[in-house]
Amino acid sequence: MELRPYQWEVIMPALEGRNVIIWLPTGAGKTRAAAYVAKRHLETVGRAKVVVLVNRVHLVTQHSEEFRRMLDGRWQMTTLSGDMGARADFGHVARNHDLIICTAELLQTALTSSEEEEHVELNAFSLLVVDECHHTHKDTVYNIILSQYLGLKFRMARPLPQVLGLTASLGTGGASTLQGAIDHVLQLCANLDTWCIMSPQEQRSQLQEHSRQPCKQYDLCHKRTQDPFGDLLKKLMEEVHDQLEKPELSRNFGTQKYEQQVVELSQTAAEAGLQQQRVCALHLRRYNDALLIHDTVRAVDALASLQEFYSRERATKTQVLLVESWLLAHFEDHKDMLAQLATHGPENPKLEVLEQILREQFGSPGSPRGIIFTRTRQSAYSLLRWLQQQPGLKAVDIRAQLLIGAGNSSQSTHMTPREQQEVIRKFRVGTLNLLVATSVAEEGLDIPQCNVVVRYSLLTNEISMVQARGRARADQSMYAFVATEGSRELRRELTNEVLENLMERAVTAVQKMDHAEYQAKIRDLQRAALVKRAARATLQESRRQQFLADHVKLLCISCLMAVGHGSDLRKVEGAHHVSVNPNFSIYYTVSKKPVVINRVFKDWSPGGTISCRNCGEVWGLQMIYKSVKLPALKVRSMLLETPQGRVQAKKWSRVPFPVPDFNYMQHCADLSELSDLSDLFLD
Repeated sequence: MELRPYQWEVIMPALEGRNVIIWLPTGAGKTRAAAYVAKRHLETVGRAKVVVLVNRVHLVTQHSEEFRRMLDGRWQMTTLSGDMGARADFGHVARNHDLIICTAELLQTALTSSEEEEHVELNAFSLLVVDECHHTHKDTVYNIILSQYLGLKFRMARPLPQVLGLTASLGTGGASTLQGAIDHVLQLCANLDTWCIMSPQEQRSQLQEHSRQPCKQYDLCHKRTQDPFGDLLKKLMEEVHDQLEKPELSRNFGTQKYEQQVVELSQTAAEAGLQQQRVCALHLRRYNDALLIHDTVRAVDALASLQEFYSRERATKTQVLLVESWLLAHFEDHKDMLAQLATHGPENPKLEVLEQILREQFGSPGSPRGIIFTRTRQSAYSLLRWLQQQPGLKAVDIRAQLLIGAGNSSQSTHMTPREQQEVIRKFRVGTLNLLVATSVAEEGLDIPQCNVVVRYSLLTNEISMVQARGRARADQSMYAFVATEGSRELRRELTNEVLENLMERAVTAVQKMDHAEYQAKIRDLQRAALVKRAARATLQESRRQQFLADHVKLLCISCLMAVGHGSDLRKVEGAHHVSVNPNFSIYYTVSKKPVVINRVFKDWSPGGTISCRNCGEVWGLQMIYKSVKLPALKVRSMLLETPQGRVQAKKWSRVPFPVPDFNYMQHCADLSELSDLSDLFLD
């Protein structure tokens, strides 16, 4: 566990108790350096308590291995993450351990909890380690936590925890000029209350010996010369446009910009009560999704996504508008032709390039291990199926699996944290040698044997590029970027290389600033950030108080049936919004099959899907909370009718009326009282 000279160089101010950002390339040992700082902190600071924050669940386990080796059993250490069964009582755990490694969301929940066993104060910790600290900006959970730190600082509260940030790339914050990039870096330093950014100066040559970059290659292909499947999809979209009668809506099909337009159209149409427009926009988005899938993988994958959508529409909708009947028939009439074109159409040129890369890398001697990065879970799933079905790859020893994020109950498009951990374990020991991954695997994944990274048709920023490239840890690694010649993805990747250089110049400029000038700038930025956050909080609170909850009706987003009022809603665990009106059950049905969520929650479990009894629109799920069954609603399934018009909220936190917390004891008492009244009425 000895540190290298360049690691000693970057941690020296942290060992003296100063707040620093350690800026080292991926694979250069940031975690080990941080573990040593934590060890020395525990040895030298009275009543020391350390919390290490990560932004990915799988990093909890990975970092714990490094910290355990460094601490050598001398201190009480534990790990906490959202996949560990019933939610841990964070405050109790913190009081009984010297070092905690956890996801940032768990700490934030504990900081705001009113329960004694759960609650903890930020200054209960003496050292705060922030992994991938470049995420400490805007409204990320990291920045919410550090804003509380700054609030304590300016209230002169003592003691304050020491802050240690770790990153391989601070990014440019979207800036394209040197001054803009400098401003971004300074803002990150202000958010983390950083005394200085530490990177090797005297030991730079030694760092370069231990941190070799993979060999980068651009693997480009031509556009499809013919695309009958894509052309037919666009023709069907044109015909839906004719139904819409919206000439101002662009026909730039198969782009993310078009997707944004139809999402906005869907929302404005819902608020205006234009149900035909809303439904057409929803179907156009599905067609656009199919075009994006077709561009990334195969036509058969694009068609499968459309067929799944239309099958679900037929199965769930009990009441359809005239235009919905036309849309369902419209797809049905062209389904067979789409299937024929998908099966017999030309191969995606990008897949041909990818196959060539994989045959070269995995057909060569040695034991290659690689990661293919793609944009969406759907494309990752489709790429895995292509890998398993491609005849040209049968002879190559490829043992592939998905590594994607959580957040969807469909088994095909999500993974639980425990499933992620198992895939990473198999990849680490070599049972698997290829991962098809989304951005969930970009940051922190440490597999020293990984020597192949492919960024497949990705449109991302310079931080994602640096992070993905850093997964190639082995000697003589290769990093391939696959895209179409002249594409936006290619232009963005070339721009990312320029921005990476711009970021390095910006960090160097900040490091060379006069320290008094730097400190004054940091304080000004911190004050401005606190004022801005306070003003935003005041505005959000005023928006929440805009209407009385009794004066806001809840309407089904699909059939516009009124199903209750805002005053019926309560928050469970600060996040889930349920209706406590006992009469609400007359408006929905519950599926017999429970929703699959491969996690165990502290006080509740999922029941069946709930859907509008009138039209079949899915509203959410039944929550079984301490034996009480409650309907938990998705915000996008409800339209809010306010005294000033209809609103479709994007988040429950943005609804224009207050929603109180759910009181279990009061709810049970209310149900008991209703039962007594019912018995009295029957008597």
